[in-house]
Amino acid sequence: MYVIAGATGRVGSATARAMLDSGADTRVLVRRDTDAKRWEEAGAEAVVTGLDDEEGLSAALNGADGFFVLLPFDLGADDLDAHADRLIASIAAAVARAAVPHVVMLSSVGADLATGTGPITGLHRLERALRAAGTKLTALRSGHFQEKVSDVIDLARDTGTYPVFASSAEVPVPMVATRDLGALAAGCLLDPPPATEAVDVIGPARTEREVAEVLGRGLGRELTVDLVPEPSWSPALAEAGFPPHVADSLAELYRADAAGLLAPRGDRSVTVDTSIEETVAALLGAGGTDPGAGPRS
Repeated sequence: MYVIAGATGRVGSATARAMLDSGADTRVLVRRDTDAKRWEEAGAEAVVTGLDDEEGLSAALNGADGFFVLLPFDLGADDLDAHADRLIASIAAAVARAAVPHVVMLSSVGADLATGTGPITGLHRLERALRAAGTKLTALRSGHFQEKVSDVIDLARDTGTYPVFASSAEVPVPMVATRDLGALAAGCLLDPPPATEAVDVIGPARTEREVAEVLGRGLGRELTVDLVPEPSWSPALAEAGFPPHVADSLAELYRADAAGLLAPRGDRSVTVDTSIEETVAALLGAGGTDPGAGPRS
């Protein structure tokens, strides 16, 4: 039996669907009874619990052959580090108590660094905690999510602008589709590697200008790329509605990316191939919304 966290989000739901498609005995973790019912109708067992509930999580992991986990980024948390550390302590303790033999974790490039990467520092600490919990860990270190475009669809549709928090929109950047991450996570659960490892997940490289062009074609209008200068990153994010401390954390993440700190440094790499054209078409077909992404989405 395999347990999947984050089943109402992008990567978690993709992982759960891939597990069910494979015929594996799948238990999903959700926060609401309504979400549990939907997954039960899809053929999964559903448990209503939170990653911060060590007792509930331990019970849900009892007898599991593998566990897919991620670290939610809570925009409403007063202290991002304290929130992450509460989740990390609960997850690691539950994995140890249930003696889960293998954990697949959604991580990020840059998670090998302890500081200077904004919310990714929490992923660094979760990787370390799981390695110390006595389980075999497969840390999937993704780069940018292609689905990050969903964050600006409404703005692009309404104003014709596509904001880019970088010094250039012409640099090709590897971007991963969450459906590819879900398929990879499921494959790792079903066929575990021989030892703990960090796996860099590399998607097709596209420039932000190319992404803007793809989105513009989907929306039926030409988009103007708006380069947001570094001194304006925190203020612009705050103006967009992020709490100031969250805006500062995301700005630190963008600075780390601009400095080249978020680079593949895992034990091996896997290349995936879903195109940005496919992802944008899917997002626009779904109304442009796809909740549950992490901070780099």
